[in-house]
Amino acid sequence: MANIHPTAIVDPKARIGNNVSIGPYSVIGPNVTIGNDTTLKSHIVVEGRTTIGERCEIFPYASIGQKTQDLKYAGGKTYLEIGNDNTIREFVTINTATKDSGKTIIGNNNHIMAYCHIAHECVLGNHIIMSNLATLAGHIIIEDYVVIGGMGGIHQFCRIGKMAMVGACTKINQDVVPYTIVEGNPARTCGLNLVRLKRLGIDSETLSDVKKSYSLVFRKQLKAREAVERIRAEFASCAEALSVADFVESSERGIQR
Repeated sequence: MANIHPTAIVDPKARIGNNVSIGPYSVIGPNVTIGNDTTLKSHIVVEGRTTIGERCEIFPYASIGQKTQDLKYAGGKTYLEIGNDNTIREFVTINTATKDSGKTIIGNNNHIMAYCHIAHECVLGNHIIMSNLATLAGHIIIEDYVVIGGMGGIHQFCRIGKMAMVGACTKINQDVVPYTIVEGNPARTCGLNLVRLKRLGIDSETLSDVKKSYSLVFRKQLKAREAVERIRAEFASCAEALSVADFVESSERGIQR
Protein backbone atom coordinates (compact mmCIF):
# COMPACT_ATOMS: atom_id res chain seq x y z
CA MET A 1 0.00 0.00 0.00
CA ALA A 2 1.11 3.56 -0.72
CA ASN A 3 1.22 6.28 1.93
CA ILE A 4 -0.47 9.30 0.33
CA HIS A 5 -0.97 12.48 2.34
CA PRO A 6 -4.60 13.72 2.42
CA THR A 7 -3.63 17.02 0.76
CA ALA A 8 -1.89 15.31 -2.20
CA ILE A 9 -3.79 15.08 -5.48
CA VAL A 10 -3.13 11.76 -7.20
CA ASP A 11 -5.00 11.00 -10.39
CA PRO A 12 -6.79 7.64 -10.08
CA LYS A 13 -5.23 6.54 -13.37
CA ALA A 14 -1.68 6.96 -12.03
CA ARG A 15 0.13 3.71 -11.26
CA ILE A 16 1.61 3.84 -7.77
CA GLY A 17 3.83 1.03 -6.48
CA ASN A 18 4.06 -0.56 -3.06
CA ASN A 19 5.36 1.42 -0.10
CA VAL A 20 5.42 4.68 -2.09
CA SER A 21 5.19 7.83 0.02
CA ILE A 22 3.61 10.96 -1.51
CA GLY A 23 3.87 13.99 0.74
CA PRO A 24 1.66 17.03 1.34
CA TYR A 25 0.39 19.14 -1.57
CA SER A 26 1.99 17.00 -4.26
CA VAL A 27 0.24 16.52 -7.61
CA ILE A 28 0.55 13.31 -9.65
CA GLY A 29 -0.85 13.17 -13.20
CA PRO A 30 -2.81 10.38 -14.89
CA ASN A 31 0.03 8.99 -17.03
CA VAL A 32 2.57 8.71 -14.22
CA THR A 33 4.08 5.46 -12.93
CA ILE A 34 5.98 5.45 -9.62
CA GLY A 35 7.97 2.39 -8.57
CA ASN A 36 8.10 0.65 -5.21
CA ASP A 37 9.63 2.33 -2.16
CA THR A 38 9.97 5.75 -3.81
CA THR A 39 9.45 8.83 -1.63
CA LEU A 40 8.09 12.21 -2.74
CA LYS A 41 8.62 14.62 0.16
CA SER A 42 6.07 17.41 -0.42
CA HIS A 43 4.93 20.07 -2.93
CA ILE A 44 6.11 17.98 -5.87
CA VAL A 45 4.47 17.93 -9.30
CA VAL A 46 4.87 14.88 -11.56
CA GLU A 47 3.08 15.14 -14.89
CA GLY A 48 3.31 13.81 -18.45
CA ARG A 49 4.06 10.26 -19.49
CA THR A 50 6.57 9.85 -16.73
CA THR A 51 7.97 6.68 -15.19
CA ILE A 52 9.93 6.88 -11.93
CA GLY A 53 11.72 3.75 -10.74
CA GLU A 54 12.15 2.20 -7.33
CA ARG A 55 13.73 3.65 -4.19
CA CYS A 56 14.00 7.17 -5.56
CA GLU A 57 13.87 10.17 -3.22
CA ILE A 58 12.43 13.43 -4.53
CA PHE A 59 12.55 16.63 -2.50
CA PRO A 60 10.13 19.58 -2.24
CA TYR A 61 9.18 21.74 -5.21
CA ALA A 62 10.67 19.49 -7.87
CA SER A 63 8.80 19.66 -11.19
CA ILE A 64 9.06 16.37 -13.04
CA GLY A 65 7.72 15.48 -16.49
CA GLN A 66 6.36 18.84 -17.56
CA LYS A 67 6.10 19.73 -21.24
CA THR A 68 9.37 20.63 -22.95
CA GLN A 69 10.36 24.29 -23.07
CA ASP A 70 11.44 23.84 -26.70
CA LEU A 71 9.28 26.10 -28.89
CA LYS A 72 9.44 23.53 -31.69
CA TYR A 73 7.16 21.20 -29.75
CA ALA A 74 4.05 20.62 -31.86
CA GLY A 75 2.27 18.02 -29.75
CA GLY A 76 2.39 14.25 -29.65
CA LYS A 77 3.17 11.65 -27.02
CA THR A 78 6.48 12.33 -25.32
CA TYR A 79 8.09 10.54 -22.39
CA LEU A 80 10.35 10.78 -19.36
CA GLU A 81 11.96 7.66 -17.88
CA ILE A 82 13.76 7.81 -14.53
CA GLY A 83 15.50 4.72 -13.19
CA ASN A 84 16.09 3.39 -9.70
CA ASP A 85 17.82 4.79 -6.61
CA ASN A 86 17.96 8.40 -7.79
CA THR A 87 18.01 11.44 -5.51
CA ILE A 88 16.34 14.55 -6.95
CA ARG A 89 16.69 17.59 -4.73
CA GLU A 90 14.69 20.79 -4.29
CA PHE A 91 13.39 22.78 -7.29
CA VAL A 92 14.85 20.41 -9.90
CA THR A 93 13.07 20.56 -13.28
CA ILE A 94 13.11 17.62 -15.70
CA ASN A 95 11.18 17.84 -18.99
CA THR A 96 9.73 15.30 -21.39
CA ALA A 97 10.86 15.11 -25.01
CA THR A 98 10.07 17.38 -27.95
CA LYS A 99 9.34 14.92 -30.75
CA ASP A 100 6.46 12.45 -30.82
CA SER A 101 7.56 9.18 -29.15
CA GLY A 102 10.77 10.85 -27.97
CA LYS A 103 12.20 10.24 -24.51
CA THR A 104 14.21 11.97 -21.85
CA ILE A 105 16.06 9.23 -19.95
CA ILE A 106 17.78 9.18 -16.57
CA GLY A 107 19.54 6.03 -15.39
CA ASN A 108 20.21 4.74 -11.88
CA ASN A 109 21.96 5.94 -8.73
CA ASN A 110 22.20 9.57 -9.78
CA HIS A 111 22.37 12.52 -7.38
CA ILE A 112 20.76 15.64 -8.84
CA MET A 113 21.10 18.60 -6.52
CA ALA A 114 18.91 21.67 -6.03
CA TYR A 115 17.79 23.86 -8.94
CA CYS A 116 19.27 21.63 -11.65
CA HIS A 117 17.53 21.55 -15.03
CA ILE A 118 17.44 18.57 -17.40
CA ALA A 119 15.85 19.45 -20.74
CA HIS A 120 14.18 17.45 -23.49
CA GLU A 121 15.78 14.31 -24.97
CA CYS A 122 18.70 14.32 -22.56
CA VAL A 123 20.10 10.88 -21.77
CA LEU A 124 21.88 10.40 -18.45
CA GLY A 125 23.67 7.22 -17.46
CA ASN A 126 24.39 6.01 -13.93
CA HIS A 127 26.16 7.31 -10.83
CA ILE A 128 26.15 10.92 -12.06
CA ILE A 129 26.42 13.89 -9.70
CA MET A 130 24.93 17.22 -10.81
CA SER A 131 25.74 19.97 -8.32
CA ASN A 132 23.40 22.86 -7.55
CA LEU A 133 22.18 24.89 -10.54
CA ALA A 134 23.84 22.69 -13.17
CA THR A 135 21.88 23.05 -16.40
CA LEU A 136 21.51 20.73 -19.38
CA ALA A 137 20.06 21.96 -22.66
CA GLY A 138 18.32 19.50 -24.98
CA HIS A 139 19.74 16.35 -26.59
CA ILE A 140 22.71 16.05 -24.22
CA ILE A 141 24.33 12.72 -23.35
CA ILE A 142 25.97 12.32 -19.94
CA GLU A 143 27.86 9.05 -19.47
CA ASP A 144 28.42 7.11 -16.24
CA TYR A 145 30.20 8.53 -13.18
CA VAL A 146 30.32 12.11 -14.48
CA VAL A 147 30.44 15.03 -12.02
CA ILE A 148 29.05 18.42 -13.09
CA GLY A 149 29.97 21.34 -10.86
CA GLY A 150 27.57 23.98 -9.60
CA MET A 151 26.19 26.43 -12.18
CA GLY A 152 27.77 24.46 -15.02
CA GLY A 153 25.99 25.04 -18.33
CA ILE A 154 26.07 22.52 -21.19
CA HIS A 155 25.09 23.35 -24.77
CA GLN A 156 22.56 21.23 -26.62
CA PHE A 157 23.81 18.10 -28.46
CA CYS A 158 27.01 17.89 -26.40
CA ARG A 159 28.30 14.68 -24.81
CA ILE A 160 30.15 14.34 -21.52
CA GLY A 161 32.30 11.21 -21.49
CA LYS A 162 32.40 8.75 -18.61
CA MET A 163 34.20 9.67 -15.40
CA ALA A 164 34.74 13.23 -16.62
CA MET A 165 34.39 16.24 -14.34
CA VAL A 166 32.98 19.63 -15.34
CA GLY A 167 34.09 22.43 -13.04
CA ALA A 168 31.79 24.92 -11.38
CA CYS A 169 30.51 27.79 -13.56
CA THR A 170 31.91 26.11 -16.68
CA LYS A 171 30.38 26.68 -20.12
CA ILE A 172 30.50 23.55 -22.32
CA ASN A 173 29.85 23.84 -26.06
CA GLN A 174 31.78 20.79 -27.34
CA ASP A 175 32.14 17.16 -26.30
CA VAL A 176 34.11 16.40 -23.13
CA VAL A 177 36.48 13.45 -23.52
CA PRO A 178 36.14 10.61 -20.97
CA TYR A 179 38.26 10.76 -17.79
CA THR A 180 39.11 14.45 -18.19
CA ILE A 181 38.56 17.60 -16.12
CA VAL A 182 37.14 20.61 -17.95
CA GLU A 183 36.69 24.05 -16.43
CA GLY A 184 36.39 27.74 -17.22
CA ASN A 185 34.47 30.06 -19.52
CA PRO A 186 35.41 29.50 -22.25
CA ALA A 187 36.00 25.92 -21.16
CA ARG A 188 39.35 24.19 -21.46
CA THR A 189 40.49 20.66 -20.72
CA CYS A 190 43.06 20.89 -17.95
CA GLY A 191 43.95 17.31 -17.11
CA LEU A 192 42.70 13.88 -16.13
CA ASN A 193 40.19 13.25 -13.36
CA LEU A 194 42.75 11.15 -11.49
CA VAL A 195 41.07 11.23 -8.09
CA ARG A 196 37.81 9.90 -9.54
CA LEU A 197 39.63 7.22 -11.56
CA LYS A 198 41.52 5.94 -8.52
CA ARG A 199 38.40 5.96 -6.37
CA LEU A 200 36.61 3.85 -8.97
CA GLY A 201 39.38 1.27 -8.86
CA ILE A 202 41.27 1.90 -12.10
CA ASP A 203 44.56 -0.01 -11.77
CA SER A 204 47.95 1.60 -12.28
CA GLU A 205 48.66 -0.06 -15.65
CA THR A 206 45.34 1.07 -17.10
CA LEU A 207 45.83 4.53 -15.64
CA SER A 208 49.21 4.76 -17.34
CA ASP A 209 47.65 3.91 -20.72
CA VAL A 210 44.88 6.46 -20.18
CA LYS A 211 47.49 9.13 -19.37
CA LYS A 212 49.37 8.35 -22.58
CA SER A 213 46.14 8.44 -24.58
CA TYR A 214 45.34 11.82 -23.04
CA SER A 215 48.76 13.07 -24.09
CA LEU A 216 48.20 11.97 -27.69
CA VAL A 217 44.86 13.79 -27.88
CA PHE A 218 45.76 16.99 -26.03
CA ARG A 219 49.53 17.51 -25.93
CA LYS A 220 51.13 16.14 -29.08
CA GLN A 221 49.58 18.65 -31.47
CA LEU A 222 48.09 15.82 -33.50
CA LYS A 223 44.93 16.02 -35.53
CA ALA A 224 42.06 14.10 -33.96
CA ARG A 225 42.26 11.39 -36.63
CA GLU A 226 45.99 10.94 -36.05
CA ALA A 227 45.55 10.70 -32.27
CA VAL A 228 42.82 8.09 -32.68
CA GLU A 229 44.98 5.97 -35.01
CA ARG A 230 47.91 6.02 -32.59
CA ILE A 231 45.76 5.14 -29.58
CA ARG A 232 44.34 2.14 -31.41
CA ALA A 233 47.77 1.02 -32.55
CA GLU A 234 49.59 1.52 -29.22
CA PHE A 235 46.89 0.58 -26.68
CA ALA A 236 44.85 -2.08 -28.44
CA SER A 237 44.52 -4.15 -25.27
CA CYS A 238 43.28 -1.29 -23.05
CA ALA A 239 39.49 -0.88 -23.20
CA GLU A 240 39.63 2.48 -21.43
CA ALA A 241 42.11 3.93 -23.92
CA LEU A 242 40.10 2.56 -26.83
CA SER A 243 36.97 4.19 -25.41
CA VAL A 244 38.79 7.53 -25.64
CA ALA A 245 39.58 6.83 -29.30
CA ASP A 246 35.97 5.83 -30.02
CA PHE A 247 34.64 8.94 -28.30
CA VAL A 248 36.93 11.32 -30.17
CA GLU A 249 36.26 9.66 -33.52
CA SER A 250 32.48 9.77 -33.08
CA SER A 251 32.34 13.38 -31.94
CA GLU A 252 30.14 15.55 -34.15
CA ARG A 253 30.66 18.85 -32.32
CA GLY A 254 34.40 18.42 -31.81
CA ILE A 255 36.07 17.87 -28.45
CA GLN A 256 36.53 20.46 -25.74
CA ARG A 257 40.24 21.29 -25.73
